[in-house]
This record gives sequence, C-alpha cells and structure tokens, in this order.
Amino acid sequence: MIRRKKYAVAKQLSIVFFGCSLAAIAVAQQPAVKTFTNPLLKSGADPWVIQQGDTYYVTRTTGHNLQIIATKKMSELGKVQPVTIWTPPKTGNYAKEIWAPELHYINHSWYMYFAADDGNNNHHRIYVLENKNANPLSAHWVFKGKVADATNKWAIDASEFEYKGKQYLIWSGWAGDDNVSQNIYIAKLANPWTIEGNRVMLSHPQYNWEKNGSGNGLPVVNEGPEILKSPQGRLFLTYSASGCWTDDYCLGMLSLKKGGNPLNAANWIKNPHPVFTKNITNSVYGPGHNGFFTSPDGKEDWIIYHANPANGEGCGGFRSARMQKISWNKDGTPHFGVPRKTDVPIPVPSGE
Repeated sequence: MIRRKKYAVAKQLSIVFFGCSLAAIAVAQQPAVKTFTNPLLKSGADPWVIQQGDTYYVTRTTGHNLQIIATKKMSELGKVQPVTIWTPPKTGNYAKEIWAPELHYINHSWYMYFAADDGNNNHHRIYVLENKNANPLSAHWVFKGKVADATNKWAIDASEFEYKGKQYLIWSGWAGDDNVSQNIYIAKLANPWTIEGNRVMLSHPQYNWEKNGSGNGLPVVNEGPEILKSPQGRLFLTYSASGCWTDDYCLGMLSLKKGGNPLNAANWIKNPHPVFTKNITNSVYGPGHNGFFTSPDGKEDWIIYHANPANGEGCGGFRSARMQKISWNKDGTPHFGVPRKTDVPIPVPSGE
C-alpha cells in the first residue's frame, strides 16, 4: 500500500515537472518582442515621413540643405545615413534658413516642398523641387520654383494632400506683411508647383494655449499643418500652436465636417483643447511639428514628431525626432496619448 502511494506521488511529480518543462520550452520558443527607444534621431526638427512600397522616406530640417533618410524599419531610422539631394545656391531668395522639407509623391513624380529665404526671415516663401525618377534618392531633382498664391505673403511649412480626387496645399503664413500672427491657410493646386485660386484661412491663434510666447514683438503661432485620414476616411488637420521657443509648443486639431469642402473654413471644426502636449513627468517639452505613417503591415497608425528633452531649450538643436503609436476613439477621432519618455523600450511597429 505504501509503495503504491509512493509510486502515485512520484508519478504526479513527474507529470508536474514534465508540464513545467513543456511550459519552459514553450516560453523559450516564443519570439522576443522587438523594441526600440526614442529618440529616433538625436537632432532634427520638423520630421516628416512618406511610405512608398516597403520603404519609408524621412525628411527633417537641417537648415542648410535637403536630405532624405530611407529605411524599411522606422525603429532603425537612426542607423541610416541621410542622402543630400539638394544644396541651395550661396546667395539668393532661397539660399538660407531652409525649413520643414516634405517629400510627396504626386502623379508618378516626387516633389520636395520646403521654406527658405535670403537670410531675412521676413522673406520666407515656399519652394518645390521635382524628381521624375522612381527613386527619390537619385540625382534627378529639378528646381521648379516658388509656390505662392496671388498675395505672395510670408509662408512656411507646406504640406500637400489629396482629397476626393483633388490636390490641396496647406501652410502657415501671415495675413499681411508684419509678423503678428501665423495662420493656417489652404488652397487648391492646379499642379504640384502652381496654386489655383485664392488662399483660405482655416485657423488662427484664438485660445490661450495657442498664444504662449507671444507679446513683446513676438507673434502668436499656428504652424506645421499636417493631414491625418482616419480608417473611415474622415479628414483631420493637426497643427503646432504657440511659439516653438516655449515649452508649451503643442498640437491642435481641426476636423472636417462629413461631406465638407476643405476650401470652406466653416466646414472645419477646431478642437477647443490641444491634443498633444508637454509631459513634465516624462521629460518631454514642446512636442510638435509632426507627420503620420502606418506600420509595415498596415495595422497600426503612428505619429512622428519632435520634442525637447528638457525645459527651456526652445527652437534649437536639442529638438529630436520621436515616434509612437496612436489609436482611434469610438467616435472616429484620433487619440494621441501622452508623449513617451526617451530611452524606455517600446514595441516596434507591427510587421517589422
């Protein structure tokens, strides 16, 4: 009887140990979760990304030329050497202060929009290059000239988008010739380098959170407009609000009414509160001037943006490119969450 009990106990223990061994093997066989840490790039403001096939092309402000970084994995962006595709002339209207370049693919050709001046910020305007080669890293870029509406006022931060078969350009500009307020404008494009019709103002700084850093000769600011399309086809426009020289630089958002006309300002509804702001706990200051992209398998939406790692660092070289996944609320609006802390592991985009 005692032997039978000992045998039964031994059998149960062997089953337990065997089960534990199988569990350990199963855990060992599970692939490790791939992660990355922000920042993606140690320096570089105004990040923008466009995907073509299985390649992501990223641009950002260098201040003195136009560069593209090409990668198949956004989490490994910092491992890739940028390619300089254009260097401006030493003098002239578009020789200096080259800001916020964006790469777009329109009608089977590549276009690079950017803002530049002659060394005087009051002379900033939008310019564009064209490349008909399938590879935007190739040396086939042609300067197409200035992109301006009839007013030809100060303009920066151009971004192109398509909606219901029509092309549009959005940007940040002045109403007049004085640096009082940067507003968000939109106009229809006749072609990638020509504006058709009049510009329409979609947003101007009206809430207190849009006016940080103004006064004493400094303007109120709405800049860096970007388009985000929801999985259901809704159209949203994010923009950066307040002065980039403040820690309170943040993202605001406009939503186009269902069936609305993008050229009708009354069809855009401004969110009364910012949608993406600084997070002191995570040491993220002045998050803004963003872009959007999807994961390689198309299952996730991500935001890329710049931010400072400490307070009081302003618009200089401390701004670094970061990214994080965004989600969608039940009402179909985007949810950006809070800016993630640097050097903390984050799962890579789905499909990498």
